[in-house]
Amino acid sequence: MEENLNLVADLALILISAGIITVIFRWLKQPLILGYLVAGFLVGPHFGLFPDVTSVHTVDQWAEIGMIFLLFSLGLEFSVKKLLKVGSSALITSMTVFIGMLVVGMTVGKAMGWTTMESIFLGGMISMSSTTIIIKSFEDLGLKKKPFANIVFGTLIIEDLLAILLMVLLSTLAVSKHFSGEEMVGSILKLIFFMVLWFTVGIFLIPIAMRKAKSFLNDETLLVLAIGLCFGMVIFANALGFSSALGAFV
Repeated sequence: MEENLNLVADLALILISAGIITVIFRWLKQPLILGYLVAGFLVGPHFGLFPDVTSVHTVDQWAEIGMIFLLFSLGLEFSVKKLLKVGSSALITSMTVFIGMLVVGMTVGKAMGWTTMESIFLGGMISMSSTTIIIKSFEDLGLKKKPFANIVFGTLIIEDLLAILLMVLLSTLAVSKHFSGEEMVGSILKLIFFMVLWFTVGIFLIPIAMRKAKSFLNDETLLVLAIGLCFGMVIFANALGFSSALGAFV
């Protein structure tokens, strides 16, 4: 097969496998997200019993694109008003879970003989919830409209913001081997500036521009523009040293 068709072949294998496995999981009344995970494992390069993708690099690219669209869809669901409405409950819950899991992870790391830095990283990793997995599971199970869902989503959003702050702190710690106050404060201020600037642009400026151009937009144009904004924000976030997930969400 020509090399330039490998990407098409890998995409066909991924989509067909995901489609078949998720049909089976729906028949078994299991969450679709679990089917996607199983399908990915079966066609991945580490299983071997079924046809697998020809390039691990291709898998990494598609995984990044999939993550971008998942976070983009999460950003579309995000509402500042809803977050403020459940703010106190979500804040207390997220802080309790975040700090509790951070302490547990550090304690386990120390008990296994790991260094202090390794233990801190372990605690940081297990304190971060998978927002996209939980929201997708809620959607598949029909729980997205339940009264408690807003509190769960609010908690997840706050945990995501805490996770971003933690990644800034841990990246500073990993590079300098100690907390550099000046660098840490600069990173936090840059993060705050990024969030405030682009939430302001997204809430006020872009909707105004959309309304003024309403007569020139149809569904196709709007879709193309929205996806373009999504990937543009991903590039901008990466240029500032933040993750693609943050850019897609914003």
